[in-house]
Amino acid sequence: MRSVVLGLFLCAVLPMINAACFTVGRKTTDKFCQDTTDKTWHPTGSVWRNSKCLDCNCSSESMSCCDAMQMPINYPDKCQVEYDYTTCTFEVFEKVPCSYTGSVLGK
Repeated sequence: MRSVVLGLFLCAVLPMINAACFTVGRKTTDKFCQDTTDKTWHPTGSVWRNSKCLDCNCSSESMSCCDAMQMPINYPDKCQVEYDYTTCTFEVFEKVPCSYTGSVLGK
């Protein structure tokens, strides 16, 4: 029996190991949750994705949000990451030095 419970626990927890999530408690009498990123209001029971690619859920006890977009890791220093929050995607590309032909003082 213990192995069954452990197996169910691992199935529930393993997908969240790399996920960044947070939970905000709320009064059970509140009828709305306020998105901490966009400052928008959402009724209890609703699910939404905000402008920073967080998937959020408003329950009667709390509001929880988790990253919907993966974050790249272990890329070389010569590369940089560009996030696209409209599609919740990213691109890793090599930095290219820019050249210029002249300069002036001030703007």
